[in-house]
This record gives sequence, structure tokens and C-alpha cells, in this order.
Amino acid sequence: MKKHKPDVTLSLTAHQHLRLRLHLFPGDGMESAAIILCRCRAGSLRHRLLVSEIHEIPQEACSQRSEVSITWNTDLIVSLLDRAEAEGLSVLKIHSHPSGFSRFSTTDDAADRKLLPAICRWVERDVPHGSVVMLPDGQMFGRVIWNNYEFQPIMCISVPGPDMHFWYANNDPMTPAEFMSSHAQAFGQGTTDRLRRLSFAIVGCSGTGSPVIEQLARLGAGRLVLVDDDYIEERNVNRVINAKLVDAHDKRLKVDVLADAVLQMGLGTEVVVLKRNLWDRDVVKAVAECDVLFGCMDTASGRFLLNSIATYYTLPYFDLGVRLDAVSDKQFRSQIREVCGTVHYLQPGGSSLMSRGLISMEDVREEGLKHHDPDAHTQQIRDGYIRGARESRPAVISVNMFIASLAVNDFLARLHLYREIPNTDITSIEFSLSSLEFYPEPETEPCKILHSKVGRGDVEPLLDLVDFSEEEGQ
Repeated sequence: MKKHKPDVTLSLTAHQHLRLRLHLFPGDGMESAAIILCRCRAGSLRHRLLVSEIHEIPQEACSQRSEVSITWNTDLIVSLLDRAEAEGLSVLKIHSHPSGFSRFSTTDDAADRKLLPAICRWVERDVPHGSVVMLPDGQMFGRVIWNNYEFQPIMCISVPGPDMHFWYANNDPMTPAEFMSSHAQAFGQGTTDRLRRLSFAIVGCSGTGSPVIEQLARLGAGRLVLVDDDYIEERNVNRVINAKLVDAHDKRLKVDVLADAVLQMGLGTEVVVLKRNLWDRDVVKAVAECDVLFGCMDTASGRFLLNSIATYYTLPYFDLGVRLDAVSDKQFRSQIREVCGTVHYLQPGGSSLMSRGLISMEDVREEGLKHHDPDAHTQQIRDGYIRGARESRPAVISVNMFIASLAVNDFLARLHLYREIPNTDITSIEFSLSSLEFYPEPETEPCKILHSKVGRGDVEPLLDLVDFSEEEGQ
């Protein structure tokens, strides 16, 4: 019996997508080609290909180029095949269809049946290799083969740039791709249809995480992966959506309470609960198989880790942070001075929470880069929820729901493009409820710490951190 192969997806950054588009469509109306080397997140149900390197086939090296075909000597890629064999990389051929023909042509079929099995024989690893087509508007579709030499479609090709693109294929690799307009029918059936195909990881399922989960589920999210190892307590029932006092008395985990609430909606959302800290190999791998990440954490090390996961696995990441400041008068009565927060959108290959000055590597090192942060947790309890005031049951659910809604709407705006300001000009949105102001900020320089880590995928130790070495995890 043949072993079932997992679904295959492909992810590339906006910069990589633009680079390919500029090469594949030089303006002469003729086909062009390139070779992509991919690393991966090798899941049992989903194999995510992550673009690591792009090698353009020079136009002058092609023996023939026309509007419907291209010919080049495969000797040009021998060194790349040797590297793929040595490092276990996937090799993808990508070429253009200047006419906009949205399926593989008979010429493509003949070429792929010859080239792709040859690549499989050369690269003797159990990894897929494939063929991808780009159309003039930037849409892409593709197919792969494993060492069984059978074609299967690339089920989704994603580009998590300022605008988020997801292009899906039907189940037949020899028939046209199924193109769903990324930007149609905002807030209608189009939104539900888009989200039904997506999986979301929500890391931190308390004050801000629980309203994010509530919204995504009711918008029709296909799959939610909930990460949190904390229990419901009486002091946070007033700010965790769907929590009840009986849950605190029974010491129920937050992820269990929230998962039950989602399932009781009956809207068809699949829920996966991970009752562990993010500093766990299996948790990192599960998060890395999702399509979109939402971070609702307080610790610097946790946010650094999630930013790293998004970079290594080419994922979009929304980071939520709320701040309430209080001052005391002469009678030692606390008064709220500021209620504010920020939604940061992090795209792989761009700026990071570190380069934006939100957290520092010193902060991360002080927390020890451990699986748990007891010292940081103790300090948070000592500080209280509101800076400058001791308050164990803050009435902040309205603030938390505000920033959760802002984050989800930022996600939708990158999927549907309904804002007047282009998404390239918005990578963070700070708000002040005290002064009733919004402060959108544009992208800055790429992060020097993470820029070289884009698309590294499954490496050992995981994320290049000794905390995730296999020995440490055993």
C-alpha cells in the first residue's frame, strides 16, 4: 500500500514574490524561468515549502523563448541539485505565462514529466519537488511530485506581505487553478469563505487572546490552534471571554474553556488545544503549521520567540499589547493617566519587535530564554495589571476587546484592502483612548537579527536555539 503524502503548500515573502515577478515578466511578452530552493515545515498532514533561495535562469542562457514556451539547458542547475541532495532541499521550477493562461499547458505537462522525476532521482531524499506558474497579475499555482512520481497540487501558495495573498488550487493538478479573489466581498460571504480555508495560532488565551479567538471563530475560521498553559482564576474571570466562576473553582485551563465555547457555536471551526508553554518543541512545530499568528503575550522572550517562528516559517504575525498607566495623588489614590495599546504587524523579512524598539535582546536574555519565565511572571504579578496601581481585578475587558478588534480588522484589511491608506504605510497601529487618537506607522528597515533567518524552516536545534535541541526536549 502506498504511503499517503501530506498536502503541500508554498510560502514566500513579498520581496521574493516581487523579485520573481520582475524576472519572469521582463516586458517582452516571452516566457522566463527561475529555480527556487525551498526548506520546509515537515508536518505529517501538511508539508509547508518555504522559499529559501531564488536562482533566475538568465534570458540569454535560454535556447528558445516564446509567448507559450521556453527551453534552457538543465546543466545550468546541476550545482543546485547537488546542494539540494546534500541539504535535503526541495527544488521548484517556476516559469511565467505571459498570456495569462491559468493552467498547465500540454507543453508544461511534457516538460514536467521529464524534469521532475529526474530531480527526484538526483535528490535522493523524501521531499517534494515541483513546478510553479506565475501569471501577469502575480497569482501563482503549482504542483509537486514526491519519490512516487505522482503529481499532486500545491494546495495553497501564500505571500504574507503588506497585503496578504492566498491562492488555492483544486484537487486535480492537471486542471486549472482555483483563483479566489483575495480582495472581494469584504465582510460578506467572501470573508467567511476566505477564513474557512485558514488556520490561526493564538498564543496567549487570556485578556486579549480570548476576544481574538471569539472573533475569528464567528468570522468562520477553519482551524484555531490555542496555546496557553494557565488556569482560569477568580481574579481574571471578568476579562477572559466565556470564563465562569465555576471554571476557576474547577481550575480549568483557559484553552479548554475557550475551545468548548468555540465548539458550542457549531460553526464548524476545528480547535486544537495546546496546554503547554510556547517554549516546547511540539508547540513550536504546531504553531509553524498555521497560516496566521496572533501573539497575546506579555513576556519579552515569548514575543521574541513568536517573531522568530514567523520569520523561520514565513508567516504573518500580529502582536497585541495594551498599556494602562496610573499615578497616585497626595491621598495615595490611583488615577488612570493613559489607556493605550499597539497592534504590530510583522511580515517575514521586514522589521521586528526588536528593530522597532518594542523589546530588546537584553530583555530577552534577562528572562533567561527558558521554557518558563517564573521570575518575569512574579514581576508581572508584583507590578499588577495597571502600571502604578495595585489592582487584581481590573475592569479592562472593554480595552482588551478594543485592541482585539483592531488586530482582527487589521488582518481583514490586509486580506480585503478596504482601507484608504495602503497597507505598505501601516505596519503598526498605536491608539490612545485617553486622547482619542490613532497613530499608524510605516515599515522600517529589516531586522538585523532575523533578516538572514527567513524561510530556514526545520533546522536543528529548532530556531537555532539550544533550548529546542532534541536532547533538551527529550
